[in-house]
Amino acid sequence: MRPNYLIIPLITVLVSVLGQRFTSSGLASWYKTLNLPSWTPPGSVIGLVWTIIFACATASALILWNAPAAKARLPVLAAAFLVNAALNVLWSWIFFAQRRPTIAGWEAILLDLSILVLIALAWPISRLAALLLVPYAAWVAFAAYLNFTIARLNR
Repeated sequence: MRPNYLIIPLITVLVSVLGQRFTSSGLASWYKTLNLPSWTPPGSVIGLVWTIIFACATASALILWNAPAAKARLPVLAAAFLVNAALNVLWSWIFFAQRRPTIAGWEAILLDLSILVLIALAWPISRLAALLLVPYAAWVAFAAYLNFTIARLNR
């Protein structure tokens, strides 16, 4: 078995655990006191969506890492995925731990841009790997809109 079949999922789990820790730090004490739009998805839906997104992103990374056409681009792909992972965790820290929804909204835009970069990098190597990232981009765009709406409702 290749080490990437262990390393890539472990990175995904690390991103998920770190994000969840920051989310938990502000969930009960702060988030539940905020005015939320009526269309805010319930926590169970958010958790399910993130589980699916992380599974798709992991599959995308594995497809790319193992694609013969990607060998020359592996350093760029790895860097793009790591930047994306850092931005993903950073959003949870800014929004929940720092309680800065407006700044988190702008950071979510950066996160979404990093996903679009990943899609663009993946497309010539594997259309499947690129398409697996589309739900992630769509969800983060929705989350950014929700984020800015929450910021506006709680000024």
